[in-house]
Amino acid sequence: MASISTNTMTFGEQLRARYQRGRPWHNLLALYDGDLPRLALAAFFYVIKSSPIWIVPIVTADVITIVGHPGPQALTQLLWAGAIIAAITLQNIPTHILYMRFLSRATRRMEVRLRSGLTQRLQHLSMHFYYRHDAGALQAKLVRDVEMIEQFTKQFFESVPGPIISILIAVVITAMRVPAFLLFYLLTVPAALVLFQMMRRPMQRENASFRAEVEGISGRLNEMLHMLPLTRAHGVEDEEIARLEQRLGRLRQAGLRLDGVGAVLGSSAWVVFRLFQALCLVVASYCAITHRFAIDVGMVVLLTGFFSTIADGANQMINTLPILSKGFASIDSIGDLLEAEDVEDETDKIAVSEVRGEFTFREVTFGYPYAERPALVDLNLTVRAGESIALVGGSGSGKSTAINLIIGFLRPTFGTMLLDGQDIRTIDLRSYRRHLAVVTQETLLFRGTIRENILYGAPPVEEAVFQAALRDANVAEFLADLPDGAETLIGENGSRLSGGQKQRIAIARALVRDPRVLILDEATSALDAHTEALVQEALTRLMQGRTTFIVAHRLPTVRHADRIVVLHHGRVVEVGSHDELLARDGSYAAMHAVSASRG
Repeated sequence: MASISTNTMTFGEQLRARYQRGRPWHNLLALYDGDLPRLALAAFFYVIKSSPIWIVPIVTADVITIVGHPGPQALTQLLWAGAIIAAITLQNIPTHILYMRFLSRATRRMEVRLRSGLTQRLQHLSMHFYYRHDAGALQAKLVRDVEMIEQFTKQFFESVPGPIISILIAVVITAMRVPAFLLFYLLTVPAALVLFQMMRRPMQRENASFRAEVEGISGRLNEMLHMLPLTRAHGVEDEEIARLEQRLGRLRQAGLRLDGVGAVLGSSAWVVFRLFQALCLVVASYCAITHRFAIDVGMVVLLTGFFSTIADGANQMINTLPILSKGFASIDSIGDLLEAEDVEDETDKIAVSEVRGEFTFREVTFGYPYAERPALVDLNLTVRAGESIALVGGSGSGKSTAINLIIGFLRPTFGTMLLDGQDIRTIDLRSYRRHLAVVTQETLLFRGTIRENILYGAPPVEEAVFQAALRDANVAEFLADLPDGAETLIGENGSRLSGGQKQRIAIARALVRDPRVLILDEATSALDAHTEALVQEALTRLMQGRTTFIVAHRLPTVRHADRIVVLHHGRVVEVGSHDELLARDGSYAAMHAVSASRG
């Protein structure tokens, strides 16, 4: 990271380089890198547009003084006072527009760049990271947290610069006219500080609790939508509703606690400042009656008006504490992504331009951090280019772990894994995966057309290549029955297609990529006999001349593999062809007998 020029780094990389946990203001400024001039202009125009707050009390006090002691120029003075009030009121329209323009450009640019940067970060994090984090919580960081930071910025500008300027002007003018009354203003400072310190930690604590519940409910909703077909099939809708309502109840309680702390803070600040304002009014009126400090009726209006401005400003700033806490909590939350160490760092790795498909596993062991025993132990295997290897075994035997090592989602804990004689740790995995295709039991499709789904991730191909992929994958067999052929919209995750149709689209997707390494993970399970035959025929075409790794529970689907690797508790117990393993009468033969008895 350090060797990369700042000018060539993405915004996400720059933000990660500058992010420092525990320094929220520093991180907030980093988010607006390049937009600080816009924010400065927004603050300037906010002060100008808010000027009536502190100018009108001054003019009003002068008007009352003129009315109380009219002179020969009283009418002219009143006209000038009215003109001043009209002018500073009308200027609010253009200055407010300019304020919103500069602020909106800065916040919206930050919002887009931050979401883009976090998306880049999510794409670069390892799959191991996703195995340990809930998808709903990650989604909340990308959507809710970014929105909260944007709202916090706008709320901050609405609640802080204007009141600070108004308070400073009120203090300066009061110091010039009636210095003794600064005492009342100064009393508000320790009162505000005491309230702030009293409520800061409870606000942070309750906001963190509320955030955790929001992330939890996001994950639960995501899981519920994913499980909906199974929920309906088993008739357990009421149980799902009860589980969700339990989480919603916890969210409600956390929200009530957060709102309660905010209510105590807001009401306490309001009461304290109003009591001081009442005291200021009484003392100023007493001084006017007794002719002390040269205070007349107009000055009473001015002093009480200024104190009201100070009290409202201080109260407004204190009331920003809840949104301040939420904003800073969101900045800390995105730090979870920025500081994550599970990154596929391809810096200085060797880019792969050509893959033959030869794999060598030497004493490869892999263990998950949370598991009691390794998932794969001392795997020794050499796979020739173009060879088909089937991995079989019961649940927990290590098949999926081996596949994830081959794809590069996981790295060996111990041992060495070679691709075409090159240690896979030294290879740029993204360049390697361009030569790899995966067909799984649960085909991943997105909302779009059949053509878009097949060409997803593939280099530009000619129409003839695309049509050949449709034929070889047996997609053309059902394409003629669809209203728009290859341009037919398939719905979310291919909801308008059958399981077999989805599988054949996945095979066509692999064909247009023309991979050298092919992963078939339960690719024909859960299909009827006719559909399975079509899919198996398409897979046979796909496998020709490619190094293929096949994972299957149903043994008939792997009998034609060049070699079958039998795994048990992460260890290889047998290797050989279908006929060789049957002849040995070992683990594979026993599995085959059970499979045959089930038909």
